Amino acid sequence: MLTKDSKIAMIGAGAIGGVTASFIQQSGYELEIVCNRRNTADKISNQGVRITGIKGEYCVHMKAVAEITELSEPKDLVFIATKATECVAAAKDLMPFLKPESTVVSLQNGISEPALANVLGKNRVVGCVVGWGASHNGPAELEITSGGEFVIGNIDHNPDERLAPIQQILQTVYPTRITNNIMGELYSKLIINSCINSLGVIGGVRLGRLLANKKVRRIFIELMREAMAVAAAMEIKVEPAGAGKLDFYKLLEGKTWLANLNRHLTIRIIGLKYRRIKSSSLQSIERGRRTEIDFLNGYLCDRGREHGVPTPINDAVCDMVRKIENGNRQMSLGNIEDPAFIC
Repeated sequence: MLTKDSKIAMIGAGAIGGVTASFIQQSGYELEIVCNRRNTADKISNQGVRITGIKGEYCVHMKAVAEITELSEPKDLVFIATKATECVAAAKDLMPFLKPESTVVSLQNGISEPALANVLGKNRVVGCVVGWGASHNGPAELEITSGGEFVIGNIDHNPDERLAPIQQILQTVYPTRITNNIMGELYSKLIINSCINSLGVIGGVRLGRLLANKKVRRIFIELMREAMAVAAAMEIKVEPAGAGKLDFYKLLEGKTWLANLNRHLTIRIIGLKYRRIKSSSLQSIERGRRTEIDFLNGYLCDRGREHGVPTPINDAVCDMVRKIENGNRQMSLGNIEDPAFIC
């Protein structure tokens, strides 16, 4: 059973990891954060994490190290908030710091839980959807840009007595819900990220400006259609996104002009409500890092090929994001007029 004396670690000091760790630490739990950069670890240790945004302003001090190998002792609970591209390597480094009964919670974009389970063992891994947003404005300088919730669940969809204590800890950050269909919840978030993160890179702007564009909204809709076709082939029941407010099945049904108008209005409202969001992939590009495209749209394309489901718009998004990563194309809203996006 997890208590205030339990040993907790956060792997990753970016927007989600840093904010989550700060509120857990502030509520009285003993937490150690791995920053991946020495200057960030030093800043957190000496000056604390500075958080701004919709929940107010905070400065939170906690124990910080630069590498997983520098953790002080084995942990009872670990949150992995690295990029999806880094989570398997992090899991391998983490193994010496886990007890037989330790639990590891994935806070990645995409669906990383199966890969983590291959390294850590299925019995250790708990799936988690992060349904709120934050931006990384510099080392230990974080901004909460949108509210929401966490959703946690056993990746085998079984009852799990570990979930209630984890729920209690995460509720110090945002409301946390337990589900018996975590893969359906993760897939729902994957669809959102495959739209928002990837098109955020292609357009190079925040969500409000992105979704004000009608062509972008049409691309969103086609990305969703392809993703739902892949989910059907995989026999995944996709849960509604946004705390149950966005039902993909209902959103995509109907071919009349009224049904299409409703889709555009729904997406436009999302853009207005979350207009300040800057996608994590866009933030990665701005920091000179690679995106998680292979774990977002790339995941959908790979599963589509496995199941014989065509994903031409997702393929086009992957291709363009990779060109931007490699410096062969610039971020611009003009990119959406590319002939590959005929929809």
